[in-house]
Amino acid sequence: MSYAMTAALQVAVFNALSGNATLTALVEGIYDAPPASNGAPPAGTYITLGDEEAKDRSSATHNATTLDFEVNIHSDFAGFSAAKAVAAEVVNTLVWADLGLSEGRLTLLKFLKSRTRRGAAPETRRIALVFRALLDDSTL
Repeated sequence: MSYAMTAALQVAVFNALSGNATLTALVEGIYDAPPASNGAPPAGTYITLGDEEAKDRSSATHNATTLDFEVNIHSDFAGFSAAKAVAAEVVNTLVWADLGLSEGRLTLLKFLKSRTRRGAAPETRRIALVFRALLDDSTL
């Protein structure tokens, strides 16, 4: 297993999301971790890169890793419609993106599932999008 490829994927995902003008027009920001503003999360709708789980999928000829990772949409709007519009754009961006990695290569990226949650103010809505990536570095 080569865990180093997961960092390369994180950079590629962040760059793909940040490079989508339609998406950036819908949100206040895209963050690895949201900036603290007097201990409160940012206002409006924003995206954070979330949890991940990596599993070794190596064979006798390849180092490979399966990575399940989250992209989270946070919103302080009363309904889910704003967050769902952002979530749809995130899915479309990542599933159809040509994500060139600085290390290894991405052989599969697919959307697995989402979880929606209602919360207390200021974050009244949250959607966690879960993706699965298969990374291969062909080094064995």
